[in-house]
Amino acid sequence: MGKTVIRAKNFSHFFGSVPALKNINLDIFQNEIFGIIGPAGSGKSTFLRALNRLNDLIPNSWPEGILEIGGRDVYAPGTSVVELRRRLGMVFATPVPLPRSIFENIVFGARMAGEKNRGRLTELVADCLKKTALWEEVMDRLETSALKLSGGQQQRLCLARILALRPEFIMLDEPTSGLDPISTMKIEETLRKLQAEYTIILVTNNTKQAARVADRTAFFLNGELIEVDTTERIFSAPSDQRTNDYISGKFG
Repeated sequence: MGKTVIRAKNFSHFFGSVPALKNINLDIFQNEIFGIIGPAGSGKSTFLRALNRLNDLIPNSWPEGILEIGGRDVYAPGTSVVELRRRLGMVFATPVPLPRSIFENIVFGARMAGEKNRGRLTELVADCLKKTALWEEVMDRLETSALKLSGGQQQRLCLARILALRPEFIMLDEPTSGLDPISTMKIEETLRKLQAEYTIILVTNNTKQAARVADRTAFFLNGELIEVDTTERIFSAPSDQRTNDYISGKFG
């Protein structure tokens, strides 16, 4: 086991009076790929959004318990939500490139932060595109619109745009749900390479994807954490029958 970088202690999250998450207790370790599986409505995405406080944007939603990143409760008074979201870069199911060039998509955050040096921006673009295995595909058309890229390329571009912000964590919410098998494979290969530098949290409805990519996997059901273990054990000898039933396709 590595160093714990994210910890949930009796963490719940409510939308009105309805608990979308119920007393979650788990640790996520540095530089692991942590998979979260479970059927629709199980709380997977809610947990992800609780980490960077995107749930704050939903009226009448509120947390209970503790959710720590680097030993600090993300809901503590005085927490900078802007800085929190920079540290926890998030990739959504549907890629949303900016209606700008590929180059400008990558440097958008750096420009907002005040970086004006063209040389440094160019280096940043090359670095982030190489890390997402996109450089060789787009290196000769950086000034063309990002909207002309394929769906799989757009998703990797969105990931590259997040890397340009120098996050500590990468969170992915169904990142390959709309992609073809080849694009899915490229995303998965990219995640395995990025693991050396980042802690990665992958929410997926694709159990086979979790089995291929994740080091450890958590199974959520109806807002509860049913179990968490090494991915090998979750898929070969789960401790809870409900986990086995979900993985074997009896429901979900």
